[in-house]
Amino acid sequence: MAATVALISVTAGYGLSQLGQDGAGTAESSGTSSAECEDVLYWYDPMVPGQHFDEPGKSPFMDMELVPKCAGEEATAGVQIDAGLVQNFGIRTAEAEYGLLEPEITVTGVLAYNERDVAIVQPRAGGYVQRTYGRAPDDVIGRGAPLADILVPEWGGAQQEYLAVLNSGDEELAQAMRERMRLLGMSPGLISSVGRSGRPHSTITVTAPIGGAITSLGVRPGMTVMAGQTLAEITGFSPIWLEAAVPETQAANVRVGQPVSANLTAFPDERFAGRIIAILPSAQDASRTITVRAQLPNASGRLKPGMFAQVSLTPDTRRALLVPSEAVIRTGRRTIVMVKQDEGGFMPAEVRIGREAGGRTEVLAGLSAGEQVVTSGQFLLDSEASLAGLDVRPIEQGSREQADKDEATTFSAIGTIEKIADGSVTLRHGPVPRLDWPAMTMTFRTKSAAQMRGLEKGDRVRFTFIQEDEGPRIETIGRAGQ
Repeated sequence: MAATVALISVTAGYGLSQLGQDGAGTAESSGTSSAECEDVLYWYDPMVPGQHFDEPGKSPFMDMELVPKCAGEEATAGVQIDAGLVQNFGIRTAEAEYGLLEPEITVTGVLAYNERDVAIVQPRAGGYVQRTYGRAPDDVIGRGAPLADILVPEWGGAQQEYLAVLNSGDEELAQAMRERMRLLGMSPGLISSVGRSGRPHSTITVTAPIGGAITSLGVRPGMTVMAGQTLAEITGFSPIWLEAAVPETQAANVRVGQPVSANLTAFPDERFAGRIIAILPSAQDASRTITVRAQLPNASGRLKPGMFAQVSLTPDTRRALLVPSEAVIRTGRRTIVMVKQDEGGFMPAEVRIGREAGGRTEVLAGLSAGEQVVTSGQFLLDSEASLAGLDVRPIEQGSREQADKDEATTFSAIGTIEKIADGSVTLRHGPVPRLDWPAMTMTFRTKSAAQMRGLEKGDRVRFTFIQEDEGPRIETIGRAGQ
């Protein structure tokens, strides 16, 4: 079977070579072929084009006639195929055109505690623990929940002195006593309560300053504690963190503020939306991933730290020059497409590609809008181009004309400022018909900070922008109506 496939490939390559020579698809003798050439430079075997022969005859490599190389043949651009045989070879083309690329990156993630919402519980004064309310590590408690009752003997003496001064009617001395009690760690509310009730309160109840889970608990009944000693640590999980491992090859496609959606194993029929709040500064050398941290609402507390999630990240949507992904040939050293020429010709052209989604690939350079690329049969054409020693069209030649056209094109729209950052502005804008853009929210680069001077979030603005490889860039911007 393998030998049959190899024979078919070789025969197809030779057939295309013959088509390239005479445009008719018929294999002629070397004598007839040479008669068609006014000046034959040399003869060669299409399977070994680097080997030249001075006389016609049989190829020493394959059982076929040598093919003449005619003077002036080098001027022929690309591989030539008779139009009537294009369908027989299954060659199909598609037009390179501008459109919206909406890629989606799917990675794995794990829910984690919100480490920005952490409270360390410490007593205001030293004393003896009388009660701990039965708390244990990993208990979930609300804000204000009691953690421990601590008897502070030092407070009892100071409060007794304060009450005696109040009874004396010396307001200046009473003020001094209140200041002393504050320095001992008593709260203004406790001091006022002692004055109103006329009774000392030497026991303090330590409460949770935030709601969350007790991630550390270091207090037990009967123990002695000191002022500033850590009794417990409470960590919140509303909102909860989602930490996703993103391949470093996709690092350029994620940013802070980007929306994400997560599907959890625990809730397979639901999707949870959030936004990226941080991209951690170091990569994991074993997995070659970066950690992206997102934040998900969790008011109900259903989402638990440690839960596994499938995370979908949607990079910024931008208008790009697109071709079908099957048209792209990756050779290892470079990436090429086969571009259709006039009168049945096909020319290999080097391109620089970007993102890929939905069966389409973004072309950053090397191709112009409107050019036809081969989507089926391109590998056969590429093989023939290699055999014939055709030069590949460089990136600069294919993209220079389109780049000049794009640079000179300015687009306009009206929108509302969502966010102003260093070097960029996020706008919720209306449709841009010239680019086939629907209404959307996206980030534009700015020329300088001076462009945004006097503008703020919520302003309705009229702006113009241009398209560049790095994305759209604001040219002018000002409040709408001015």
